[in-house]
Amino acid sequence: MTRTPNEMHTMKNQVTVGLDGTPESTAAAHWAGGEAELRHARLDLVHAEEWLEHPPLPVTTTEAQRAWAENLLRDTADELRHEHPDLGVSTRRVGGLPSLALARAAKDSDLLAIGSRGLGVVAGFIVGSVASETIAETERPVVLVRSADGTGKPPDGGRASGPVVAGLDIRQPCDNLLAFAFEEAAHRDTTLIVVHGWTPPPILSYSPALNPGIQSEMAHAITTTLDEMLSPWRDRFTDVHVEPRAPIGQAAAQILHAATDAALVVVGRRIRRSDFGGHIGPIAHALMHHSISPVAVVAHD
Repeated sequence: MTRTPNEMHTMKNQVTVGLDGTPESTAAAHWAGGEAELRHARLDLVHAEEWLEHPPLPVTTTEAQRAWAENLLRDTADELRHEHPDLGVSTRRVGGLPSLALARAAKDSDLLAIGSRGLGVVAGFIVGSVASETIAETERPVVLVRSADGTGKPPDGGRASGPVVAGLDIRQPCDNLLAFAFEEAAHRDTTLIVVHGWTPPPILSYSPALNPGIQSEMAHAITTTLDEMLSPWRDRFTDVHVEPRAPIGQAAAQILHAATDAALVVVGRRIRRSDFGGHIGPIAHALMHHSISPVAVVAHD
């Protein structure tokens, strides 16, 4: 069920991050530390035990695996406390399949951050599966963060000064996505760019003389609908400068173009429950693999 603007604030004031020892997950932890500070929230570092099925170190026993995980959590927490002295940081190990374990761990959090390698390979020792499966398993916003050249730091220091870019499908319910995007822009005191990419019907390409004004009429109707969807959120977040855009072109490509210098990219995914598991959607899939900026995937009905 889509939450109303007031209901969006009923979650615990907490940011959760999945930590697995890769540079990407370390970058996600650093990004999440900054995010938690912006939100005046706690930071919860979570390690899913089954990630250790293929550990990055030659760990040979269960006891050694647990010691490695405890050291990873403790050292990362100490580093983040040093960077953010006023930040409350907790750590924990959780059992179970990583995607399910992380989804459960973050069920009451404002968001879950996970490392991402992009270009078809996402963080986690079960290569290519943990991030995408976790997104499909949880209805909380999931933020995918890359590592800057394997340094364990977010690209450009997390790009905290850039705009927030939200990809919007005006045919779908978008309250959850817009609530998250406006809140992120407000936390950062930055511009929110809302992009709806669209493509004219093929018949206009084949018969441009059929009605020269049809494309202009369509563009006007789309812009009007976009403004109407944004209106209640503009009234609620009066300090957020909003820049709506409705360019012609494939949606994912238009969002990526707008997000060149973004602090955060926000896209939606429909909640689909079936015997074959969850579904991310082509636009979210494209963004999580090709965006340099952190990408937040927000679930909606």
